[in-house]
Amino acid sequence: MLAVWMGTQADESFPEAWHSDAHNVSHSNLANTRSKVYFSPKLYYLRLQVIEAQDLVPHDKGRAPEAVVRVQLGNQMRSTRTGPRGINPIWNDELMFVAAEPFEDFIIVTVEDKVGPNSMEILGREIISVRSVPPRNETSKLPDSRWHNLHRPSLVGEEETEKKKEKFSSKIHLRMCLEAGYHVLDESTPFSSDLQPSSKHLRKKNIGILELGILSARNLHPMKAKEGRTTDAYCVAKYGNKWVRTRTLLDTLSPRWNEQYTWEVYDPCTVITVGVFDNWHINGGGDARDQRIGKVRIRLSTLETDRVYTHYYPLLVLQPNGLKKNGELHLAVRFTCTAWVNMVAQYGRPLLPKMHYVQPIPVRHIDWLRHQAMQIVAARLSRAEPPLRREAVEYMLDVDYHMWSLRRSKANFFRIMSLLSGVTAVCKWLDDICTWRNPVTTCLVHVLFLILVCYPELILPTIFLYLFVIGIWNYRFRPRHPPHMDARLSQAETAHPDELDEEFDTFPTTKPSDIVRMRYDRLRSVAGRVQTVVGDLATQGERAQAILSWRDSRATAIFIIFSLIWAVFIYVTPFQVVAILVGLYMLRHPRFRSKMPSVPVNFFKRLPSKSDMMLY
Repeated sequence: MLAVWMGTQADESFPEAWHSDAHNVSHSNLANTRSKVYFSPKLYYLRLQVIEAQDLVPHDKGRAPEAVVRVQLGNQMRSTRTGPRGINPIWNDELMFVAAEPFEDFIIVTVEDKVGPNSMEILGREIISVRSVPPRNETSKLPDSRWHNLHRPSLVGEEETEKKKEKFSSKIHLRMCLEAGYHVLDESTPFSSDLQPSSKHLRKKNIGILELGILSARNLHPMKAKEGRTTDAYCVAKYGNKWVRTRTLLDTLSPRWNEQYTWEVYDPCTVITVGVFDNWHINGGGDARDQRIGKVRIRLSTLETDRVYTHYYPLLVLQPNGLKKNGELHLAVRFTCTAWVNMVAQYGRPLLPKMHYVQPIPVRHIDWLRHQAMQIVAARLSRAEPPLRREAVEYMLDVDYHMWSLRRSKANFFRIMSLLSGVTAVCKWLDDICTWRNPVTTCLVHVLFLILVCYPELILPTIFLYLFVIGIWNYRFRPRHPPHMDARLSQAETAHPDELDEEFDTFPTTKPSDIVRMRYDRLRSVAGRVQTVVGDLATQGERAQAILSWRDSRATAIFIIFSLIWAVFIYVTPFQVVAILVGLYMLRHPRFRSKMPSVPVNFFKRLPSKSDMMLY
């Protein structure tokens, strides 16, 4: 038998027509090897304000109820604070949820009476369809609040239906809306690939096209060596709400996919993520999890327009036993701009839609909502055919990005130190100028300083011209290739095995108590050093506040008298003369310097702080 197919990868029949390498897979498992394009569900924030309740009827008529409202949407559960005792409690609490189209879920609002420390009795319940919740676009007025009847649970534990209405029922006052003006954060902020609002009407036009060619991989690590096989690799790429999955190439360490996909680009400051996985469902697999081989991230703003980047990217995976390089991924990437003016203007616009700044979501809710959005996306994609499995989606979305890791903490610390190294270099250069390490350079700085003081209108033009020259000079050293995962920057090469074991531990922990105690003591020592640094910073700030607070009356008196003298001196002396005197004093020769600290430094260090009021 012979089947012939002619066409391009854009044809709908491509995924079904191209599986010649999957000849030894049973027909029932063949779908797990095919390519597929997925789309994330459209997500909305659901805002629910619990205002008040009326005429609550407790089971014990002799006590006033302590009412709490629990609201459930799918797997999401939130509660209000405990209201004041009484049958007409007022909360005015606002709860946020994540809802996904096609809005098949129901909002279950339950009012409970806290009769004991761990005992709750249901006073009433109302079930509301998400489809009946009105949408809200941008800063339009919130919809009107409504009163809802609370139905008592029946004797068999079921909810009261519309067919069996009571003559009297308690009521709850709610205000609900679907927020269409926000972007629902479903991935880690530093790696966002989509920043558009939920509403189609509020989205901007695209500014370009992103083309990705997933060509091949080489030197892959054999993931199934124990089973007598090598690796059954496939790739997943995610940008915006569009996910793509390549076909699975069986039993090879050098797969060649040669598949091409395109996305519309709305913001250049976004990231495309490409992950490589080993398929463990070729022969059923049951509850087996597809194994990670590696991941590549490419920020579009680091790409030159209309240029094809064809490079091999290392596939690095961090595991409890250390860093592993599982091979290299060959990609071809091109970003084509179709609206230059809009793209340039995009750099001056806010990253997120308007509603995030006009009515920001409280910080305490952001991480919880992001986690819920990730779970909804993972659950929806895992129900597709073939499924994009939960472990692959969670790896692409970096679900555990916000979990504690001593390795990442060290990496971030060294990033800060690297950032401050530029400031340190400038301070060292100024110190070399002031100490006359290079007399020629110091003399030139003297001349430049005198020119700028005599002609102050040249200061700002000189600064911006200097920045322009530095930018032009650095153009020769610009990166030629898109950046990739950096093991040294991530401190992955030097991480201690126990630190990695802690990073991959579950939450809550499942380790023995002695290991947990050792890690807790280590965390306390690290936190103690951080605490000391934070305390020192607070001390310096409080000393600055103490200058004029009269906490040390003599120090404040000295400072204000000195300030008065300086005010009179500067008033009667031209500013240029003062600037020249101060500058020449700062640049004086080492022969006229003392190794002892200066008078202002000594005065500042003697000022009081609140550290002596702390309990230690």
